[in-house]
Amino acid sequence: MRHALGVAAAAALAWLVVTAGTSGTPASSGASAEAVAPIADEAPGYAVEDFKYPQADKILAEQGITLKRGDGHIILATCGSETGLLEIWTRSSVDRVCFRVTGNSGYLTLEIPAVFNVRGNDYTTQVDMTVDGEKKSYDIAENTWTPVGESTDEQGRQFALVEIRTSK
Repeated sequence: MRHALGVAAAAALAWLVVTAGTSGTPASSGASAEAVAPIADEAPGYAVEDFKYPQADKILAEQGITLKRGDGHIILATCGSETGLLEIWTRSSVDRVCFRVTGNSGYLTLEIPAVFNVRGNDYTTQVDMTVDGEKKSYDIAENTWTPVGESTDEQGRQFALVEIRTSK
């Protein structure tokens, strides 16, 4: 019983202190309500990751490919600059596009038109492609070439690569 009374008294005291500091009347310490401000209002805002690809506008202007969003584990790379790159072959203005894959898994949304072949790396990779409102997914063989898009389409339509997903 004594413990319950002590808790109730402490709660009442805390309520008085809080309401005295925010009621608009001077608090017992002599400070006005205007001088009391919650600390959270003065703290900087939160950094929110939007997962947009860095310098995507510059890459589009220079290379003609649209890199949209990703988790940072599939990164545009210079083809031939290192081994183990994921290599995309296209009939667009850029003959091929390469990506370095890091971490245990990754994803990247993008737009590369007229993709017809993908060379896998050491990761399990799936790509999603679209043509005429139709979406098709392909499993990419590790460390070998996999025909995709127009290479597998009976009508020879040019598919756009729209997503890459990888995992170890």
